[in-house]
Amino acid sequence: MIHFIWSTKNRDRIISKELKPLLLTHIKENSIAKGIFIDCLNCVEDHIHLLISLGTEQTISKVAMLVKGESSFWANKQKIIKEKFEWQDEYISLSVSESAIAKVRNYIANQEKHHQKKTFTQEYEEFLSAHGFSMSDFGSSQNKLLTHQSLSSSTT
Repeated sequence: MIHFIWSTKNRDRIISKELKPLLLTHIKENSIAKGIFIDCLNCVEDHIHLLISLGTEQTISKVAMLVKGESSFWANKQKIIKEKFEWQDEYISLSVSESAIAKVRNYIANQEKHHQKKTFTQEYEEFLSAHGFSMSDFGSSQNKLLTHQSLSSSTT
């Protein structure tokens, strides 16, 4: 399984309480139509988490591109929010071992509670640190997300 995380463009807090259920439902339905198996997903105002099982012909980058591109296109077409809806170009993708799947599912399900205690920036920096990386490994911009496809995670 792959744990995907990506933020809205510039980490803008544009996923409103009204948009969230519509966006998550749309991503699930569109993914089914495209043969992408989403085990679970959840989002808060400025980012989304997805746990996805890749098919034999799917790649991490292709799945990220399909989900991100189509969902932002759909959100803008629906005009549910006044701002333009965009995802950040970069993303985090973590390989999740079988023994850690339940823990990751729980983590994704409890995003609202989790982010009462820490910001997305704090969470992002902890992910980097936990996997032996620093911001300097991926450029100096604090607004960029890690694009690294070979991180292995049994703790999230």
